[in-house]
Amino acid sequence: MTSEETARFTAAKERIIGKNRERNGIGTLSEKTVHAVLKNYYAPDETQHEIPVEGCVADIFNGKEIIEIQTRSFDRMRPKLERFLPLYPVTIVYPIPYSKHVFWIDEETGEISGGRKSPLKGSPYLAFKELYRIKAYLQDPNLTIRLTFLNMEEYKLLNGWSRDKKRGSSRYDRIPISIEQEVEFTCAQDYVQLIPYDLPEPFTSAQLGKAVHIRKEQAGIVCNILHDLGVIERDGKKGNAYLYRVVEV
Repeated sequence: MTSEETARFTAAKERIIGKNRERNGIGTLSEKTVHAVLKNYYAPDETQHEIPVEGCVADIFNGKEIIEIQTRSFDRMRPKLERFLPLYPVTIVYPIPYSKHVFWIDEETGEISGGRKSPLKGSPYLAFKELYRIKAYLQDPNLTIRLTFLNMEEYKLLNGWSRDKKRGSSRYDRIPISIEQEVEFTCAQDYVQLIPYDLPEPFTSAQLGKAVHIRKEQAGIVCNILHDLGVIERDGKKGNAYLYRVVEV
């Protein structure tokens, strides 16, 4: 991030989280802090927030383009995309935890414990389960997908079913600390970067999954979308699995 972007992100956090967190603890926060901070980061002018457009409400609209911050459930985006894309450029921002520290909240006492750093790292492939829900729109020239990787704190309630109440627990909130990086897809060719350069061809979805360290099922969704985008093509089968090659441009 540039110094200007860092300052803008800090200002957005301060506007949403403010000093209440320091004075009163996590209980003062809403459950949509990531969404609110990013909305203020991408559009510090609050007169551009929650604007009616074509019978829907855009998260951000500056008169020329629309930005939607979507943390989950991309299927809800379909009616908006149907109305927005013929008229305006639309950017969907999808926040992904790059690194996070997990904290636990005791519902009875309000005590906060933990702070353990999760070993998991965010990757672009985590977005594909949601992108599958809107894959019919991914080739629209007015659509940009922006993956925003955040370093964050995650707060969870100790209300799970296991003895320590952690398994099956509910997530209370996620607090963004900083933006690690952003990855944008503005056209089908941008998705080629998701195929490792040294992956031998032809390859199966399972081989792609192994190369980029994601589950086989997740890799299958990635290949399904990349095939629909025309980024990869099928080149026979290996057993019951399709073989793929990158399409030369």
